[in-house]
Amino acid sequence: MTPIKTLLFLVFLSGSLLAQDKKITYTQFDVTIAFTGNPDEDEVNQYNNEKQAFFIPDGLGTKFGYGLHHKKWIALGIHSGLNWDWSNKLVVTPVFANFRLSPKIIDETRITLQLGLGKAIALGRGNLIGDYKKISLGIQNDDNILFFIELNHYALPINNQRNSGNVSLGLSLISF
Repeated sequence: MTPIKTLLFLVFLSGSLLAQDKKITYTQFDVTIAFTGNPDEDEVNQYNNEKQAFFIPDGLGTKFGYGLHHKKWIALGIHSGLNWDWSNKLVVTPVFANFRLSPKIIDETRITLQLGLGKAIALGRGNLIGDYKKISLGIQNDDNILFFIELNHYALPINNQRNSGNVSLGLSLISF
């Protein structure tokens, strides 16, 4: 067993032992839309004579996670999902450990930083597996709805590139 797997197992085991009187677990569901720079941004639209958009949609994603938290402030979980990257014609299933910090900045609002580290599995590409990293920053309200921007990185050799990734905007629903 690798050290990361052992650490995660011990965290979840200790959390389940401490969860006798209070709920310390959370679930999280994310939906994201990826964006990329528009290669035709300098061209003028022939119908309304306006320039093209600077960013254009380039993918969709969804993730689900389960983990342990302490007073909604700090959390550690296991997450997985699907990310569909249109420009690279790639569907990736990331499986990763997610660490989150969510300090309150005002009474009903938290700023949330999430860091993820794990593996990415390319679907339909044989045995193409690589490292996965993500970082996201967002604003969470008291209804546990989180709006965030996220950077994903896949160490998958695809389309004559060693790496790929995307920048996404997302919405997350969290249940504590």
